[in-house]
Amino acid sequence: MTQRVPLFLNNQCVNSSATATIPVTNPATGEVISEAPLTTPDEMQQAIADAGKAFKSWRNVAVPERSRLMLRYQALLKEHHDELAEILSRETGKVFEDAKGDVWRGIEVVEQAANVAPMLMGESVENVAPGIDTVSYIQPLGVCAGITPFNFPAMIPLWMFPMAVACGNTFILKPSEQDPHTPMRLAELFREAGAPEGVLQVVHGGKEQVDTLLTHDDIKAVSFVGSVNVGQHVYRTATDHLKRAQCFAGAKNHMVVMPDANKQQVINNIVGASVGAAGQRCMAISVAVLVGEARDWLPEIREALAKVRPGAWNDSGAAYGPLISPQAKERVLGLIARGKEEGATCLLDGSECAVDGHLEGNWVGPTLFSGVTPEMDIYKEEIFGPVLCCMEVDGFDDALEIVNNSPYGNGTSIFTDSGAIARRYRHEVEVGQVGINIPIPVPLPFFSFTGWKGSFYGDQHAYGKQAVRFYTETKTVTSRWFEPSFESSQATSGPNMTINLK
Repeated sequence: MTQRVPLFLNNQCVNSSATATIPVTNPATGEVISEAPLTTPDEMQQAIADAGKAFKSWRNVAVPERSRLMLRYQALLKEHHDELAEILSRETGKVFEDAKGDVWRGIEVVEQAANVAPMLMGESVENVAPGIDTVSYIQPLGVCAGITPFNFPAMIPLWMFPMAVACGNTFILKPSEQDPHTPMRLAELFREAGAPEGVLQVVHGGKEQVDTLLTHDDIKAVSFVGSVNVGQHVYRTATDHLKRAQCFAGAKNHMVVMPDANKQQVINNIVGASVGAAGQRCMAISVAVLVGEARDWLPEIREALAKVRPGAWNDSGAAYGPLISPQAKERVLGLIARGKEEGATCLLDGSECAVDGHLEGNWVGPTLFSGVTPEMDIYKEEIFGPVLCCMEVDGFDDALEIVNNSPYGNGTSIFTDSGAIARRYRHEVEVGQVGINIPIPVPLPFFSFTGWKGSFYGDQHAYGKQAVRFYTETKTVTSRWFEPSFESSQATSGPNMTINLK
């Protein structure tokens, strides 16, 4: 009998009464490893109600004690780091080193959540007017929700609930139905760290369950990472129901390569940044803009990509794993075929990739196109596979125009030895996260993850100070105190009471 993934309700793994399920498959073999239930409406309502009940007490837990919970949690995550990475590898197909990185980047956010106290400090001014003081307090919102994607099942949930909970909220997580085992293990370790009942709830499902979170009156804020279409739906629905929303959506990240850059460094970095994690990451470099003589490096880029080999999670020689599903593979293969039809030159074609011993896996080999133009679908669409599109331009201004005309603004990088060119690019490019001689400029968690344009819908970003602002409200109190007169002091104190006015 196929294992069913439980819900996580009030610190217990609970079997759902749902009859409808979604199969969870091993992407390297096609084998069904478990089933995720479509959480019933009654279970969804109960999860939200219990999170609301837990909030009433959790919000009053002292900030240092919340921080200590996160310290205990990060210690447990480190202790179980490799275990989590193996669970993650088996259900996503990621190679083990990549999976360990996924877990570690989440641990870094938990460490920042343990340091939340300075970010929860309000402000005060004495004597804003004679005898009047004003103080602001940072207070939690209530029940928050997170909807996370398949590609980072450890890191992205850990972007969300530790910061929300450290701020005094309770949280309902709806992880991807394609790899729910990693988030469930995260929840179990959170309980082991000492999280009270109801502070974190985990439910499973699809659109119906998501829409319940987006429309329920008791959900105050929603965090989302995923595709453009779903991100727009989440943002519109949540805000239509008067909720806060932060929605991280699609990307088309460009690497601008200037001819004065170090060629070997460019080639080394562009290979990993484009096909690492099978290209299934929102910060992947999927477009290289080769400026001037840098276009002559295409044969060497092709040669380096051709050496990259996909394989199973425990294959130490494999650079990346399979795509998450047969549907994802078919979509990527369709875009590769369309690129050829549109007139791009396919210098390296991974469409026929196969891995010995895993012939049923969702494999796509490294693929390289040159001669790509902005009108082509392989440029306009986020491929989300191990495909690198190369564009060739004459000068820096042409490259900057291409990047700024993109509807996305998640990440970009420039490789150059010119400080002046790097500074101008950093200043003028319309992208939220910029790398200079760094291919994937994901900020550490004491900053915030700051995608722009069509890559993000909302006002406050993930982790860092912006996450604290997203998960909290500011209360401002202005007060004046009058010293009682002698007569009123005697009247209120009584014969056996005194008032010290010093």
